[in-house]
Amino acid sequence: HLNVKKWLKAALCVLLAILLIVGGYVAYVFIDYHRIGDQELAVQNGAAETSIAAGETYKIVSYNIGFGAYEEDFGFFMDGGTESWAWSQERLTANVGNIGAFLAQQDADFYLIQEVDRNSTRSYHVDEAAMLRSVLPEYDETWAQNYDSPFLMYPLRHPHGASVSGLMTLSSLTVDSARRVELPIENSLMKLVDLDRCYSVHRIPVADGGELVLYNLHLSAYTSDGTIAMEQLKLLLDDMQREYAAGNWCVAGGDFNKDLLGDSAAYFGEADQEYTWAQPIPEDTFNGYNISLVAPLDPQNPVPSCRNADGPYHQGQYVLTVDGFLVSDNVTVTDSGVVNLAFAYSDHNPVEMRFVLEK
Repeated sequence: HLNVKKWLKAALCVLLAILLIVGGYVAYVFIDYHRIGDQELAVQNGAAETSIAAGETYKIVSYNIGFGAYEEDFGFFMDGGTESWAWSQERLTANVGNIGAFLAQQDADFYLIQEVDRNSTRSYHVDEAAMLRSVLPEYDETWAQNYDSPFLMYPLRHPHGASVSGLMTLSSLTVDSARRVELPIENSLMKLVDLDRCYSVHRIPVADGGELVLYNLHLSAYTSDGTIAMEQLKLLLDDMQREYAAGNWCVAGGDFNKDLLGDSAAYFGEADQEYTWAQPIPEDTFNGYNISLVAPLDPQNPVPSCRNADGPYHQGQYVLTVDGFLVSDNVTVTDSGVVNLAFAYSDHNPVEMRFVLEK
């Protein structure tokens, strides 16, 4: 009888300890949660002092690098895969090195890079922005924090941890100033796993007056409410419209987390599984704006910009195009496309565009 009492007492103590630990952790997550807000961004100077010229052709590349982890054999736990960290620090640094080598070969005037970690558990606290900057030193550079999460204990087998990640922008032309603009996110518990969404804005002087206003964006994906990404897009469009009305030229690029082709399956075939996280942008979205969507596509040889990371890359996996650009009416696009890297370094392929500022 005494033994039973002892066991019950011990079991109750263990249960109480577990409840205290879990309760303490939940309290920590909610107390630590905050939004970063709007802020001025520091511009790291590297470009020669030059302004952009109307009438010239410029090249821009946008690439979501998936925090350097998504090699072609990688599946992420939030997409149906099993991994929560990059495979190893060695593989991560080698992969970010490959991404940097690819970017350097592109010889672009502007680079918009998303999911660049600086101090995250999932990427072994490697400063990926510093790695990429080292291969592209002759550019003006900004980094806008887009993810500032508390330590996530999920999945229990290998907790995702804390993340400091953001949007990196590189310009071969002088960036006069830059800022981070906060985007609306969900109010539900999903806010704890969604990024602290923002876009970054860069002001680049144009010879003979005015500015190129360059935007880097990464809209919400992991939401229970699909209208949030549309609210985010509308905020961005309103900002671009104001700049256009003021006589400036506007170019935005990045990961929209929307099916930019409307129905990607028509170009890439049906997937062997159903996914609903990337909805088409409603057709009337751009009504009343002097802004157009550029969804990169070669109809003769269609290449998707994104794969679902439910496991290693394979035939029949859900693929689509979520990466692209927005331009104001005074910007002429001469060429755009998806660079087919076959998802070697990321769950995204890079997208590129060539454009001219009209005089």
